[in-house]
Amino acid sequence: MNRTELVEALSVRASVNKKDADAVLSAFAQIAGEVVQQGTEKLMIPGFLTLERTHRAARTARNPQTGEPIQIPAGYSIKATVGSKLKDAVK
Repeated sequence: MNRTELVEALSVRASVNKKDADAVLSAFAQIAGEVVQQGTEKLMIPGFLTLERTHRAARTARNPQTGEPIQIPAGYSIKATVGSKLKDAVK
């Protein structure tokens, strides 16, 4: 499902027009990005999804073409944990 299809499904399920559904989806994406960027708290939707920022330590890897070791600097990543209701929907 792409963004257009998601907006369509949201507008039908919530009984709102597509413009409003798209605005809500955009606002959610912005808020999620801000929360993860700050890194001070998790974004939790109980039973569905949890997003949090994690720190990745610096490490040494190998260039797959040459086999030479390369240094990868420390940085941040996003950890997404699926909630129980979403897990049950997949079964």
